[in-house]
Amino acid sequence: MKKKIVFMVINMNIGGTEKALLNMINEMPKDQYEITILMLEKYGGFLDAIPKEVKVEYLEDYAAYKQLLNRPVKTTAVELIKQGKIVKSMALACVYTLSKISRSKMLYYNYVLKNLPEYKNKYDVAIAYAGPMDFISYFVAKKIKAEKKIQWVHFDVTKIGFDKMLCEKLYEIFDKVYVVSNEAEKKLIRKIPSIKGKTEVFVNVVSQVDILSQSQIGEGFNDDFHGKRILTVGRLSREKGQDLAIRALARLIKEGHKVKWYCIGEGNARYEYEQLISQLNVEEHFILLGAKSNPYPYIKQCDLYVQPSRYEGYCITLIEARCLRKPIVTTNVNGADEQIKQGITGVIVNKDEGSLYNSVKTLIMNSKLMNTYSNNLSKESVNSDEIKKLLKFIK
Repeated sequence: MKKKIVFMVINMNIGGTEKALLNMINEMPKDQYEITILMLEKYGGFLDAIPKEVKVEYLEDYAAYKQLLNRPVKTTAVELIKQGKIVKSMALACVYTLSKISRSKMLYYNYVLKNLPEYKNKYDVAIAYAGPMDFISYFVAKKIKAEKKIQWVHFDVTKIGFDKMLCEKLYEIFDKVYVVSNEAEKKLIRKIPSIKGKTEVFVNVVSQVDILSQSQIGEGFNDDFHGKRILTVGRLSREKGQDLAIRALARLIKEGHKVKWYCIGEGNARYEYEQLISQLNVEEHFILLGAKSNPYPYIKQCDLYVQPSRYEGYCITLIEARCLRKPIVTTNVNGADEQIKQGITGVIVNKDEGSLYNSVKTLIMNSKLMNTYSNNLSKESVNSDEIKKLLKFIK
């Protein structure tokens, strides 16, 4: 009989977390596991990439609970008064005040979500995959019936909004907490020492064979440019650091280097970056390509891959660039030194414009060094056996 496993995520947006999930699901034996992806929102460029044998479900009424949890309590309380629900308004305000005084977000969550029913299905394993995300962690911990429960942590908990007290209470309910890099695990344990015995590093799963195959199909660069092509892949947001890349490129162009910097991804910082590109007069040199479900032809065709992020959990695009043997410059985010051997397979730099500019300049002026990094990467294996950890645990 197949084991029933549910992975809970926000949506299937084109991003590293979602890509890692798809990679992992593709590695799981289809004859042994019945897999469900439970989403909060029916959205995302990876929806069509979900294997046909995987069940896809959506959490009904999430939008209402999202609004209740995210908007100011005062707004909700006033609205309840206007509806004549004065007792409810006072109760909500009291619970919120008590949760603030006691610094217990769990108290507020328990009250607000008390009428949210348990999920309709029972599973062998329930996984809060898009983590840390308070609602998903709470829902899997409290509202899904399962023999085993797993929390996944994809990010550096010192760099994002992370409610230590809420997560400490929730994570004690989980049987296992997987963290995507050694450094991210250390930071999580420093925040919540009580979970040390149940944490384990689980590096994002990739399939080098699939990446190589997909790099041969679909579109790549279609402009008639004969200089050095630099590529960055990631959501357009401050944490991904594209603004550092734009400023570094402007300095390279000012010095007369024949280079274009392409960026794959979408996000809420697009307008800000378009303004910066215009301000620095690099419209012809820094190209926002938008989201691509298959970025691999671009990675294959670029001369240099650069990851300018301010923080990461464990950067999956670095794994992908390594699979395609690209010379790499990356900022010193979590897991960078677990992927890149400094000065051997790439360069790890500080998270600032100057460091990025200097390293990129050195490489685009030294094709021999870039070839050395590529050759050294060709001697490494980036195939992951991480999936065996999960399969062993859920037996």
